Amino acid sequence: MRLESALLLDDRALAEALLQQAPLSKADMVLTLRLLLKMKYFPVAVKFFYQPQELEAFKATASYKTARNPLTFCHQVAASRQRGEILLITPEKIGCGNARYVLGWKEKDAGEIQSLIKYTRDRSQAERFLAVKKRMPPGLLAVVTAPLQRAVFEPDVIHGLSDPLQAYHLANDWCAVSDTQPFRMTMTANASVCHGVVAVHLDRKPNLTPMCSGSYTAGKTEQGEINWIWPWADFPPTLEWMLERTLRDGGVSFPRTGEPYPGFNVCKLCPFLNFLEPVDPVAGGES
Repeated sequence: MRLESALLLDDRALAEALLQQAPLSKADMVLTLRLLLKMKYFPVAVKFFYQPQELEAFKATASYKTARNPLTFCHQVAASRQRGEILLITPEKIGCGNARYVLGWKEKDAGEIQSLIKYTRDRSQAERFLAVKKRMPPGLLAVVTAPLQRAVFEPDVIHGLSDPLQAYHLANDWCAVSDTQPFRMTMTANASVCHGVVAVHLDRKPNLTPMCSGSYTAGKTEQGEINWIWPWADFPPTLEWMLERTLRDGGVSFPRTGEPYPGFNVCKLCPFLNFLEPVDPVAGGES
């Protein structure tokens, strides 16, 4: 079967073709992000396992890896995002106290409070900041991260990394499809990736949040990227609406409606930056 490359490069035709075969597959969603929003990384599917039978079923059907040494949670998300790895994360494979705390694999202790003090005025404030962090319920057995197109499970959360303008498009499309405004962004002083994923899962609301100082270094974020994190239930509808408006407008861009590139922003509405088709000289007129 010959690949229809021209179709993949025609945004409106691609949107129409994908909508015709809805519901979107996981690969369809990745293709939408990469070809329309021009995202460079794989979105990461995150799954929390509480039931032993479900975890064993995953192990029996998936080709997964585990970290040789304990790593941060954002290290392992980065490996799924940039290397395409399916990773099984258990308590002994998490070397970051912040991640262990929000995943429910560690209780509050002096070390966890100390890790927040540099962000706060004093120890008392650090303790209050720690108290409001979301935590997974007790009993979590494992977490799996996988590039979305390789996920053999239904995710709980999708974690992505992109430039702020690409994330802005996702947020606007979620507002439209959920009939919600404004889109509320939240952050914590640390644990942006691990706490971000946990909070979105528990609150069932998407979020955009900057990297924390730890995830900036451990999470492979050298280009000013921002986290976008979606509950799985909201992810397919967000992308389906993105496809619908691309079909309607001719392109995904908000800065210039109908443009195929989301960042095309040269002098909005400037009357001089226009491009005209040549005019038949026999018919007259200017070109």
